[in-house]
Amino acid sequence: MPRQVFFYEHPDRFVAGTVGQPGQRTFFLQASAAGRTTSVALEKTQVAALAERIDELLDEVVRRTGGSAPVPAVAPAELTDSGPLEVPVEEEFRVGTMALAWDGAHERMVIEAQALIELAGEDEDDLETAEEELLQDDENGPPLLRVLLSGAQARSFAKRALDVVSAGRPPCPLCSLPLDPEGHVCPRQNGYRRSA
Repeated sequence: MPRQVFFYEHPDRFVAGTVGQPGQRTFFLQASAAGRTTSVALEKTQVAALAERIDELLDEVVRRTGGSAPVPAVAPAELTDSGPLEVPVEEEFRVGTMALAWDGAHERMVIEAQALIELAGEDEDDLETAEEELLQDDENGPPLLRVLLSGAQARSFAKRALDVVSAGRPPCPLCSLPLDPEGHVCPRQNGYRRSA
């Protein structure tokens, strides 16, 4: 079966969002353009890492170009998107690996999210080789979401993504583990139940 690539060269919207209540949220990247929408699921830590790396890469682009690249220092207020994910949220795939690049010729951020793959085998070296071959296979590789964003769009995506990640359950002031609405058993309190 040929590789499925969801490509958004000029997305109307590209956001990170969640479905579910804090503590039970599922995280998604969602791209929309011209009446089509693609949603891919990923872990909270992946969303945070993606947002942080986007900001770092944009900062590096500004540094290397001496500030001449069209990349704002902060997310432009006019591009703020705090709306919910478009529904229905239909997961195309679960993200395994992600990649970022700056296309200097077109002054665009390239974001790729590739489906999680599972390989069966005997030897770890054989598995790593098979995985690398599959990931590089443009014809038969795993599904891929590829989105191109301007510097301003990328800054706005990163800000929203970090806001979404931090909007979860508040941390316990003693142990920093997340507090559930009904409290939690705090290891710093020798197992006594702590209220939120």
